[in-house]
Amino acid sequence: MRGTVRLAWLAGLALWLGVSLPARAVPDGEKVRAVASFSILGDLVRAVGGPHVAVTNLVDPDSDAHGFSPSPADAKTLARADIVFVNGLGLEGWLDRLIRASGTRAPVVVASAGVKTIAAVHAHAHADGGHDHDDHALDPHAWQSVANVRIYVANIRDGLAKVDPVHADAYRAAAEAYTAQLDELDQAVRQAVEKIPPANRRIITTHDAFGYFADAYGLRFIAPQGVSTDSEASPRDVAEIIRQIRREKVPAVFLENISDPRQMELIAREGGARIGGKVYSDALSGPDGPAATYLDMMRSNLRAFDAALAPG
Repeated sequence: MRGTVRLAWLAGLALWLGVSLPARAVPDGEKVRAVASFSILGDLVRAVGGPHVAVTNLVDPDSDAHGFSPSPADAKTLARADIVFVNGLGLEGWLDRLIRASGTRAPVVVASAGVKTIAAVHAHAHADGGHDHDDHALDPHAWQSVANVRIYVANIRDGLAKVDPVHADAYRAAAEAYTAQLDELDQAVRQAVEKIPPANRRIITTHDAFGYFADAYGLRFIAPQGVSTDSEASPRDVAEIIRQIRREKVPAVFLENISDPRQMELIAREGGARIGGKVYSDALSGPDGPAATYLDMMRSNLRAFDAALAPG
């Protein structure tokens, strides 16, 4: 106990002086204490880390990472971490302040490092030919493309191997096995989308979380909000979406697990589209839900899209 108190005192003193302490070396026989910023990323860390890693999510399943408000308990969680995994690309705007407040010396791994990013432009056409644009530079939802998650897994593997080199071979083997599952998933998504008539490959969702899915697989997503749920869609945005549904005969509106369904129910009702079911964009479901893991989440979304858009 005395050693723990002394370590905490030294960490506080170092933070006050602006001095960096070395990251904790993981003792033999202990699990790596990994912190993931949100539930989807936490699941990927568990898949690669296996029995050698204990993972804590800052943002829980069915919760929104965009508008998350950290607590003092979250700072304590980071202070105890051996390694921290974040998505990056602007998803966790609250995280830098939390890391500074925690005084953690754990290495921070940006899981999306190396992905081919897409612009986060949220635009609605108007009668005068103009557009409204979201002011975000990049779309942070890179995990919606399975190919990108292969990169996430490689970054997670390498990060764990650095803090726990004793089990580096286990992390490499787990990453390889999981990547094989991702390859199967990617093929299943492509086959399912091919069965949807091209005229039906248009979907309304709550916010622009599926840009990478659209880019990879050929569906078109329309949303009244931008890439972040921090801002509310304006009445003009909602009215334009309703007109677009009627004009283009968009077949289905999907509800996201992190969003208030009332606005989308109004859009579906006024636009004459059907409610296509719930989809999972930024968070997993709880352990008893249909999207308890990343692989389950993608399959659940695919089933919802297929049921609403496929012929017959």
